Amino acid sequence: MRPLYCVANWKMNKTIQDSVNTTVGIIEGLGDESEQNVHVVIAPQFLAVAAVSQRCQNTVVHTAAQNLCAEAASGAYTGEVSAEMILDAGAKYVIVGHSERRTYYAEEDFRVGKKVARALESGLVPILCVGETLEERERGLEEERVGSQIKIALYGLEAAKVEKIIIAYEPVWAIGTGKSANAADAQKMHQFIRSLLTRLYDEATATKISILYGGSVKPDTTASYIEQPDIDGVLVGGASLESDSFLKIIEAVKESAQG
Repeated sequence: MRPLYCVANWKMNKTIQDSVNTTVGIIEGLGDESEQNVHVVIAPQFLAVAAVSQRCQNTVVHTAAQNLCAEAASGAYTGEVSAEMILDAGAKYVIVGHSERRTYYAEEDFRVGKKVARALESGLVPILCVGETLEERERGLEEERVGSQIKIALYGLEAAKVEKIIIAYEPVWAIGTGKSANAADAQKMHQFIRSLLTRLYDEATATKISILYGGSVKPDTTASYIEQPDIDGVLVGGASLESDSFLKIIEAVKESAQG
């Protein structure tokens, strides 16, 4: 059985102290329960990663960075943060290829692929984001676009490494817009992604990879996604900024997973 994930992407929000305070609210809301099959991950802004990671020690909550440098562990890369620095700050995961990085900072598919490889090489778990624009979906190109993103991002990686990756399908038109793909459409794309992984590698590898849905996820819509056979969790933006809202999403994932 694949592990389920609830990942909070706080984007460029919250001061360091605000990030810690919200983290404490999530940890306290989860109580003393031991980690089961739902992994809770928080991705704060870079300056808060170390503080949030420290607060998450000896809890069921893990941390992620929102980006990383595709290049070496150190060097003349002004403004960049390396995988090794992220690990040193206490994070275990890193979001790679988010549509906002692709759109606002011109991150092309080959650059995303370099970041995936760099994360794996360092020991970080990459959360690879893929998704189509509204125009691409209206033209019936959603599978072609998502398939291309995945093929380029995973190019040259052997199955043993790919098994460690988490994929997050986030239709660009649903991110921060209040719109979301319905559960059936989301499942169709997740099924396509898993079948593509089977063709690129094998069924055993494809079965092991957790594929998340993201795009205006809310507490009252979460269960409909998790009930789908190929959706293994959610990547949450705005609805994760408040601990109460994110806790409701986590609970919905757990309840759906339990049947």
